[in-house]
Amino acid sequence: MTVTADETAQPALAAGPHQTPCLVIDIDVAREQYRRIAEAFAGADIHYAVKANPELPLLRALVAAGCRFDVASRAEIDLCLAAGASPGDLSYGHPIKKSEDIAYAYARGVRTFAFDSEGELDKIVRHAPGSSVLCRVLASSQGARWPLSRKFGCVPEMAVDLMKVAALRGLDPAGIAFHVGSQQLYPERWEPSVATAAAIFAELREAGISLRILNAGGGFPVSYRTPVAPISAYAAAIETAVRRHFGLFTPSLMIEPGRYVAAPAGVLHTQVVLVARKSYDDEPRWVYLDVGRFGGLAETEEEAIQYELSTARAGPSGPVILAGPTCDSVDILYQHAPYDLPLDLAAGEVIRILGTGAYTATYSSVGFNGLPPLRTVVR
Repeated sequence: MTVTADETAQPALAAGPHQTPCLVIDIDVAREQYRRIAEAFAGADIHYAVKANPELPLLRALVAAGCRFDVASRAEIDLCLAAGASPGDLSYGHPIKKSEDIAYAYARGVRTFAFDSEGELDKIVRHAPGSSVLCRVLASSQGARWPLSRKFGCVPEMAVDLMKVAALRGLDPAGIAFHVGSQQLYPERWEPSVATAAAIFAELREAGISLRILNAGGGFPVSYRTPVAPISAYAAAIETAVRRHFGLFTPSLMIEPGRYVAAPAGVLHTQVVLVARKSYDDEPRWVYLDVGRFGGLAETEEEAIQYELSTARAGPSGPVILAGPTCDSVDILYQHAPYDLPLDLAAGEVIRILGTGAYTATYSSVGFNGLPPLRTVVR
């Protein structure tokens, strides 16, 4: 039976002791998640999205497993190199970068950069000459629990023009990138973007420019309170779409999983601060925790990501509204999604929030209300 982070996190805390809130990361679980996605996407270049969880022991384990990395800043570049990654295994996937950050990445050996505009292309030409570039195109996030906006990507006709300019200005026009949204629940949502990319490849091929990389991004989901399809279903859907739309001109596939690798490896231990009712007639109790939206649970906005909870109690349960500890009224985690917790739950007890290894510690504020960033323990 597979060991889960939930089963292993409690001993790690007991060995501390560590005050709550505290995120415990089980490297073995992350390593197994990487093995699963690498097996499903056999032959693809897998670049872990460092922003999901940049803990150095996690990065070291992924380097040892043969993983590559998607980075979005100088700090993430430095972390990956410190973990033993080769600069050639890093892709600077953020399409909006300062000129000095591009120059820094280039000086450290990074040679793959994403972009989605003429201004960004100009910066890469000046500060990373001869580098390989991936042009990001707009993609629909329909079906994603954490959708991406129009902030990133350009329309296909612009991508064609930009890649022609890239070739003329001495860059290596390597491929097309897209992202269909984080925690994307439907494997078929990749096909429209694969079709768009194939059309761009074909038009550029007619112009004498042969692209070779299709970056299908991340978005691969994990099970929170609701089960999701296995990763093999996503790999099969993307492979089928590539065969259908690219035919004989099959590109090299690149993916950027973050949540899929890191989320199941984390358990957030939080303490109940208060259990209260707003009136004598209220059925749902308000349960205030010592962690909230400003302490790492930003993805509870609009209750998009609904984490599974675990307590040591096994008695009768009733409905609750879950809120964080700060004096900001938006610091409410769940008030519409149905959550039940034991009726005898009391202040001082610990609740474990499962599947919190991704996009939690990196989202926590530095000191809102004087609260420190979310502590992380790696085992």
